[in-house]
Amino acid sequence: MDIKSIGIIGLGLMGGSIGLSLKKLYPHINIIGYDHNLTHIHEAIDLKLVDKITQNIQEIWQCDLAILAIPVDGIISLIGQISSVPKMTTIIDMGSTKKLICDSIPDAIRSNFVATHPMTGTEKSGPTAAIEGLYNGKTVVLCDIEKSGAHQLEVVKKLYRALGMNIIYMDSTSHDKHAAFISHMPHVISYALANTVMRQEDPKSIIALAGGGFRDMSRIAKSSPDMWESIIRQNKINVLDSIINFKQELDSFEQMLLKEDWDGVKEWMTEANSLHDIL
Repeated sequence: MDIKSIGIIGLGLMGGSIGLSLKKLYPHINIIGYDHNLTHIHEAIDLKLVDKITQNIQEIWQCDLAILAIPVDGIISLIGQISSVPKMTTIIDMGSTKKLICDSIPDAIRSNFVATHPMTGTEKSGPTAAIEGLYNGKTVVLCDIEKSGAHQLEVVKKLYRALGMNIIYMDSTSHDKHAAFISHMPHVISYALANTVMRQEDPKSIIALAGGGFRDMSRIAKSSPDMWESIIRQNKINVLDSIINFKQELDSFEQMLLKEDWDGVKEWMTEANSLHDIL
């Protein structure tokens, strides 16, 4: 990339991981980190996720590329405070929701901004969770690109291609609807599964029997409640719609069990198997 400086706001899993990868890809680029969490700052320095830390956020806006790797509520709050940036500066967010964020971008910096959602992550958080190569082979969604400047869009495409990501384009409304089904609802289900087990009479004995299936399904229930509460709140309507659809499937399965419709159960499961034909 033909840029000299990158600023990363938020040095947790997403910000720290992109810092690690970019430092390896572009050792000549100066990468500056910013985080309000002092523990995160010290850990990021120790782990060499960035080249330096700044406590002046204005220094981030002077970078060629500014990356907002913070929770979605924080993104909206932060961008509302930006009055201006250099003409050629590129700003991206990495939030899991897009519509409210896109609607909140001030007109003065709209052409500087590219709304993105890298579809990757783990249930862990903080700088110590950072993984080099986290983005490689994953998909990133770029939203409402017609509102972004041509230069900024090109910078972002080069960034994500260098990280090894597959780029797709979508309007922010469609993104949030689809993300509710393939990202947000699965987290809700995982939390629900974990709570269902924990509220039984002897949860420790149940968990002692846990195999790979339960561990896989419940793994993301370890994700940050602070982060996911804000994501789900921002995308409430779409998450509710996805839950309604999910409950209809459970109700259908429940009726098959009550009627002992084992052929129906098998057909229902076989239909579900077909999902992996398109994955």
